Amino acid sequence: MRFLRNHGLSLVLASATLLTIAGMMLSGWHVSNDEALQHGAAAQSFWAYATSADFLSALFENWESEFLQMSMYVCLTAFLYQKGSAESKDPDQEHNEVDQDPADHALDPDAPGPVRWGPAWRGVYSYSLGLVLALLFVVSFVLHLVNSAQQANEEALRHQQPVATILEHLVSAQFWFESFQNWQSEFLSTLVLVVLSIFLRFRGSPESKPVAASYSKTG
Repeated sequence: MRFLRNHGLSLVLASATLLTIAGMMLSGWHVSNDEALQHGAAAQSFWAYATSADFLSALFENWESEFLQMSMYVCLTAFLYQKGSAESKDPDQEHNEVDQDPADHALDPDAPGPVRWGPAWRGVYSYSLGLVLALLFVVSFVLHLVNSAQQANEEALRHQQPVATILEHLVSAQFWFESFQNWQSEFLSTLVLVVLSIFLRFRGSPESKPVAASYSKTG
């Protein structure tokens, strides 16, 4: 029970992720087979759909936008402020806790290993969250591009049209439409959270200010 209490948030989110991916697979499989039958083509197995460019392109298209949102959010909140928002550092506070120099804790036995291993390790570890999220965005972007290109070429072959290279697909309007339609929603949802947390509350959530906190209180 202690384990469930201590890790409940990640366990619920991981379960929700797996369940929604399964739901996406199942519903997408039915949609794909319905379209195939309408065009006189053969239906495909569930596994064939789950490993198809059609499914993988849609999957990584969404992952790409999520990792873009989180990497930008982590990096921008290190340098930019929004007065009154629960999602921002306080611009009027001279020393924010997250800005402390990790070198001050180089001899602390409870500090993470990279903090104690020397300046180079500390430097990388100091920005590791943003770096890893940015790397996940790049990986998802590439996987989206590769599978989107394959999906477009499969569609082109069905209509006896010429196929395109990955680089040609990279500069196509179709690929960037797929990306921008997700990117804009991620930036909008982050903006809404930043602004609404100035005025609205959710008691008990670390993403909210205390219910009685003034609108001008930041962080």
